[in-house]
Amino acid sequence: MNTSALLNVIRMFFLLLASFIGVSVALGEAPENWWYAGWVGAVFGLGFASLIIVLDLMLQGISIRSFSHGTFGLLIGLLCAWLVTRIGFFKAGWVEQFELAGNIFNLCIFLGFGFIGVMLALRSKREEFSLLIPYVRFRQDALQDLPTLLDTNVIIDGRAPGICEAGFLGGVLVIPRFVLEELQKMADSNEELKKSRGKRGLDCLNRMQNDDALDVDIHNTSFDPSLSSDAMLVELADELGARILTNDANLGKVARLKGIVVLNLNELAMALRPIVSPGDELELELVKEGKDDHQAVGYLPDGTMIVVNHGKPHIGTRKPVVVAGAVQTSAGRLIFAELSR
Repeated sequence: MNTSALLNVIRMFFLLLASFIGVSVALGEAPENWWYAGWVGAVFGLGFASLIIVLDLMLQGISIRSFSHGTFGLLIGLLCAWLVTRIGFFKAGWVEQFELAGNIFNLCIFLGFGFIGVMLALRSKREEFSLLIPYVRFRQDALQDLPTLLDTNVIIDGRAPGICEAGFLGGVLVIPRFVLEELQKMADSNEELKKSRGKRGLDCLNRMQNDDALDVDIHNTSFDPSLSSDAMLVELADELGARILTNDANLGKVARLKGIVVLNLNELAMALRPIVSPGDELELELVKEGKDDHQAVGYLPDGTMIVVNHGKPHIGTRKPVVVAGAVQTSAGRLIFAELSR
């Protein structure tokens, strides 16, 4: 059962429980008119539970991290308000006759400082709390435990499910609602290329959701429609304290400028490319002719091309070769090799 279905089951159970409690309380207060009292109790119970569920839906974009920040800010605000009211301005001399005004003043002070404290705490980063508690720093979450936001490009790329299945990516995988809507629009497009890319992205999401070892969550936070998808993604990552999985270099640069951890699949692929040096011996399958008459071409697992001199007669076979050198071209790295003697 995914997270969304589990939350709906809990909400239904809460509705039933509130109705049962409402009926029980009403029957206890008016047992002689049990029919009317039971209905009134059920309605009040359902109304209360519905109000709480609506409040829960309104706060679904608020995480426990934000709640704890807000609570801490509220405590700081109330402490400041208490210090201000200890001055005793409305208890001194002629002001004593304005008792009602003093109570209103105190109430406004507490409400105002409490509100300001909550808002300032929600806008602050966790590291900034160390200014309030000297010599105490909050523990940084392990990178593998951070939630991971997936952008549209990396979902369409198709490599994310394989990386997750191999165990190299843990934690909660978060799919923003606007990314899901973008994939759906692409899948419904009249352009064949966009349509195929959108369907491939949705297939990748289904594959990840059907994997019991993965925790995939659809996040429903709404943003200003005028913002681009990349801007929404960066803002959401900053709000959740999450990292971003992408293959978009520009998105990665912007996110890193804001202190967000970025996992770039293209950078990962480059880092995993085998290092081939002159003198290394390889087993290589020769698949086609080279530019010169005597050459044959083979490929490393990462797609790097190796040109083998005097390998043309052996096309279609697997031969041991010795790396002779490498040249960096605009199309990538080109490696030259000789047949092993």
